[in-house]
Amino acid sequence: MGQKFERIISAVAVAAAIATTGAVIFPLPTATAQAVSLQEQLQAQYKLAKMGSDSSGYQVVEEGTVLAVQKGGILGLPYKSSVWPTATYQNGTVKASAAAAAAGGKVKDFGSKFCGLTHKCPQTPDAASNETSTKLFKIGDKVYATKIDVKPDKDTVTMSIVSCDTCNKVDPATYNKVNVIFQFPAGSLAKAQAGEVEDTIGQLFAPSDDKGGDNNQQGGDQQQQGGDQGQQAAGGGNGGGQDQQQQADPQTVEVGMTPDQVTNALGKPEKIVKLTGKQIYFYKDMKVTFVNGKVSDVQ
Repeated sequence: MGQKFERIISAVAVAAAIATTGAVIFPLPTATAQAVSLQEQLQAQYKLAKMGSDSSGYQVVEEGTVLAVQKGGILGLPYKSSVWPTATYQNGTVKASAAAAAAGGKVKDFGSKFCGLTHKCPQTPDAASNETSTKLFKIGDKVYATKIDVKPDKDTVTMSIVSCDTCNKVDPATYNKVNVIFQFPAGSLAKAQAGEVEDTIGQLFAPSDDKGGDNNQQGGDQQQQGGDQGQQAAGGGNGGGQDQQQQADPQTVEVGMTPDQVTNALGKPEKIVKLTGKQIYFYKDMKVTFVNGKVSDVQ
């Protein structure tokens, strides 16, 4: 009945248009493009890491956005553990689940009962082989997000976190993991903007450029800089001063910039990919992602 009524209304509209203008005007489709969800926007901002395993154990097979822990109180377990501990972040405070503290004991009991049946019995337990060894993340520890789950009906955003052991220089690697639940005020998440949610996440996990292998590069840069200064002292300061001025004006791209600002800084991209609510600019050695007309990620 409803569809028949809609067809009648459309026919009347066409007839009225013909009578008025003499031209046939077809009504526009009623369906509109679906808006980009909050979860999609967050996943565009935080590139998720992927874990894999082989005979040597678990490892990061695809790196994601490196995040730095800003507050203490998050308790994790090695990635090989069968238990995912949880922590809740609400009103600026981290609260570790009571089950998280007991998780190590549960896994330990399971391991001792079924050792030799379900898995190999460890000979000398240590941080790498003991899956019950809990880890308290320190401020400044580097981590990846491996999953983001948004539940507006519960006003929660859950991020599955795994430690970036190469960044933290942990050897042997354990890749400690934890589910962190960001609890928002009742009824607020359904109306929240992505930027507001990212600000809350940033209170606990701030984006970091540290890849864990920069120290050698920094040392080489310092050594090169020292050599350049020596050459400048020996050969006069004019040429060196011009080089320093050129190096002091690099083109920068920041989160929140518009496409016009990016093209002004980097020039025209080699390729542009347009998606629903998102577009990606591809340069020779860079990829810039825009969400709702603003830079959300640079790789």
